[in-house]
Order: sequence, then C-alpha cells, then structure tokens
Amino acid sequence: MQYKYFLETTMPSTTDLSGMETTLDPSMIGRWNDTIMGILSHSADAGVHMNAVIDGDPEFALAQAIRGVSCLLLGRREMVSVAQEAHAAAVAAARRRMPTAREMAFVDALGYWLAGHPSKAGVLIQEQLDKHPTDALAMKMVHAILFVMGDPKGMRKSIEGVLGHWDGHQAHGYLMGCHAFSLEETGDYALAEKIGRKGVELAPRDAWGLHAVAHVYDMTGRADQGLKWLDGREESWAHCNNFRFHVWWHRALMHLDMGEYDAALDLYDREVRAEQTDDYRDISNGASMLSRLEIEGVDVGNRWEELADISERRSNDGVLAFADLHYLLALIGGERETAVKTLVGNMAKARNEDGEASKIIHHPGHDVALGLQEFASGNFPAAWIQLREARGGLQAIGGSHAQRDVFQRITIEAAIRGGYLDAAQMLLDERTTQRGGYVDGYTMRRLDLIASARGQAV
Repeated sequence: MQYKYFLETTMPSTTDLSGMETTLDPSMIGRWNDTIMGILSHSADAGVHMNAVIDGDPEFALAQAIRGVSCLLLGRREMVSVAQEAHAAAVAAARRRMPTAREMAFVDALGYWLAGHPSKAGVLIQEQLDKHPTDALAMKMVHAILFVMGDPKGMRKSIEGVLGHWDGHQAHGYLMGCHAFSLEETGDYALAEKIGRKGVELAPRDAWGLHAVAHVYDMTGRADQGLKWLDGREESWAHCNNFRFHVWWHRALMHLDMGEYDAALDLYDREVRAEQTDDYRDISNGASMLSRLEIEGVDVGNRWEELADISERRSNDGVLAFADLHYLLALIGGERETAVKTLVGNMAKARNEDGEASKIIHHPGHDVALGLQEFASGNFPAAWIQLREARGGLQAIGGSHAQRDVFQRITIEAAIRGGYLDAAQMLLDERTTQRGGYVDGYTMRRLDLIASARGQAV
C-alpha cells in the first residue's frame, strides 16, 4: 500500500489547529480546521467544510483520504464506491504534490480498509498518532475505527498514550470526551463520569463526551440522574449530524429503564425517528428501542413498518455485522419473512468472503441472526441455545455496551421463556457484574419475573 511518485509540485508548509504540518493551500487552512472541529464535534457541517477544502485545493490528498474513511464509517454498501473514488483521487493528488508522511499514512490507511483490513488502517493511523501525539484528527479517526471494530481496550490505550501532551490544546475537551467513553466501555465508571464532565466543561459542543457520561448512567442504573445530566444541555447536540438522534435515544432509554414507557415512545416519535433516515446507526436506535419496549410487553403499534421498509432495501448490504443485525430486528418486527431469509442467507455466505468484516458477519453475526429467528418464531429453547453460543463473541460486532445490550436482553428473555430460569439468573448476575454491581430497572423486573415463574412451578 506504500506509494512512491515522481512529483510535479510542492506546497509551502501550513500547520493545522494541532500544529501538524500540512501541504494544504494556506488560504484553505481555516476551512480545514473547521473540518477537523466538525469531525470532533460530530457537526452537521463537517462535510460542507471538507467539500470546500477539496474544491479549493483538490491536490490536498489528506482531505480526499478523510472523505474516504468517513464514507466507510457510514457502513453503507453504496458508499464503498465513493470511498474508492476518494482513494483514487488521493493517490492521484499525491502524485502531483508531495504529501507529508503523515498525510500519506491516511491515504494508505484508506487503501487497507478498502482491501478489507480496517484494523490495519487503524494501526497505520495509530502509528502517526504515536509520532504526533497532539494530532486531533488522528486521535479521533483511531477512536472511530476501533469503535467500529469493537475494541474498547484499544480505544483506551490509544487515548491514554497521548494524554500527557494535550495541556493547552484547543481540542483538549474533545480528547477528554473520547477518554471518558473508552473508560466507560472498559468498566471504569467513576473515572469516566469525572473525566466526561470536565471534558464537557471545556468543550460544550462535544456531544460524544456528553453521551459518554450518559453511558455511565445507563451502565450504573442511575437513569434518574442521567435525565438530570441531559436536561438543559440540548444545545450540546443540536448542532450534530444524525448523532443527535442517538443522544435522544439515550434519553429515551433512561425513561424506559424507569418504566416510563409512554415517555420513551414519545421521544421515539418526536426525536429518535423524527427523520426517517436510513443510516444504520439511526435504524439501530429505532430497532433496539422497539425491541426493548416489546420485551417489556409494550405495544409499539405500527412503528416497525417504516424501519422494515428501509431495512428491506438494506438486506443485501453486508458491510457490518452490527448493521445487519439491527436490520434483521426491524425485518422481524415488520414481519418481512422473505427479506429475513435473504439477509440471514447473505450472512451465512459471508464465511466464503475475504476481509475482516465478512468474518465477523459470519461469526458471531450469523449465529446471533439464527437465534433471533428462533426467538421470533417462538422457539425459545432453540433461541436460547443459539444465542448462548454466540454471546461470547458479541463484542466483535462493534458498537457500545448499551447498543449491544438489546441482544443480551433477547438472550435472557429466550432463557426465561424457554424455562432456563437458572441460566437466565446467571446471565443477569453476569450483566450486573459487568455494570460494577449496579442493578438497573430492567434487571429488577426480570428478577421479579424469574421469582414469579419459580413460585408458579412450586
């Protein structure tokens, strides 16, 4: 993936907001810094700034590379070709103007991801972060790639390797937000809350850091405090791209945990699915929320229909296991049997395909999918057995603990409905241990259900 070129032009050095040397036309550095800040803050205008940089200086290979990586992070089949075009443009730009070694590393990273090796892409960018520990763009890109790859320990290691270099950095609050999230995902809840709160003070527009603290409240069963944390801070995520829907999803989760199902449904309609987008992350918000509500016995009406319509069109995507499994939830909820069979069949075929993502789609993705099918058919013993076998590898599909918890809940529900009460209680105990010993509303309700079932069996 390493490229060497006969170079036609060079550009005077220009430094970005992190002090990183770039080959960008100096007149575009303001727009480039806006792009970086937009990426850090999940801003809706990040793409606008990036396109302005590319239009203003098409020979800036780094912008093309970041455009390509950003497309792949979307997890959409049609965006792969756009990422390929961006990579070709980056390579061509690098032939015409000498990039820095750092800039070329991003181009190479995009090439590796397109070849099916996102972990190698992460390694290349991490190597640049090791060399340039104040590089905000590299920090956020590594964080994003490792998140998709389901590697929270790697996320934490990456952030903690550069902490000592960021005093006075204008993006310090955003680093703290990423640190807080990695701390939460590795179970260090108290420190995650502390760091996350300090980060939001430094960077009020950091929706990622704000939501990291919300994750802490979810994992520690303090939904009431989580609502207080989010109340009045809506401006911290109002500027966001579709990530704002995810923050509203967290707020709805808190209402659900407290048994306030009407409030959760209201937020679902007004905010979580305010726009019927087809981004897999938005579909995951909706499908996982409706699944959780149905587990609690709530009638969700016809809300599955629009999710199923979109997911039916996505049944051949096969880009990320995380996305496919949430499409499957929507298809099952919407009773789209043909599309369910198509999607599950495609996941089975992934075993014959190359690339890291395909391997994860096959295992544990396909195993989970089979369990979800059995659960939907009412064959709870078979669902329990299938989901039990898959649960150990669930981390690999990516996402957060809170996002993957829907599959944990369905596994527990399969055990309860299948009559495996001891196994269900064991899973609840393990789930509580993972959450630092904190018991949430869901666990309390399931323990009551198990106790009732045991009482009836006597």
